Amino acid sequence: MTKKDKNNINTEETVDTEKTVDEAVKEETTETEEALSEDKKEIEKLKAEIASLNDKYLRLASEYDNFRKRSQKEKDAIYPDAVASTVEKFLPLSDNFERAMSFECKDEEFKKGMVMIENSLKDIFTALSVEAIGEIGEKFDPNFHNAVMHEESEELGENEISAVFQKGFKIGDKVIRCAMVKVAN
Repeated sequence: MTKKDKNNINTEETVDTEKTVDEAVKEETTETEEALSEDKKEIEKLKAEIASLNDKYLRLASEYDNFRKRSQKEKDAIYPDAVASTVEKFLPLSDNFERAMSFECKDEEFKKGMVMIENSLKDIFTALSVEAIGEIGEKFDPNFHNAVMHEESEELGENEISAVFQKGFKIGDKVIRCAMVKVAN
């Protein structure tokens, strides 16, 4: 083989090698682009899944927070209702002591004992934030008073309580028992 033939063969081999390298680079580039495209799709899919899971997590956290607040509110509402129910059972006892104290008693020691018991009961009511409602001279309020009689009087103002037949009681804004009253004018 001559040098010229060798050069031609080398040139042909170089051209073939260049074509092969170009084809290999193109093939590799295409494969890389396809792999990148698949990776991008996978990344987008994972981002969407993360967003979905994050949304579920936030909703669950919000639901739990609402549950916790609702449970606390229910728990806070139980105590005043239980106290009011218990105090309501003791109101007839308080009424009886008040009636008993309005009569004359010949035995001073007995009366002194009754006063002590009545004062203890009043102290317990005070400790439980129980307030008496329905005093003579107050304005009539249907939310706190139950009018059982009506009278005309020039001495008293419009819708003024002139007599209290049975005291009412409340704890805060919750009325345990309305006062039975007589209303003027």
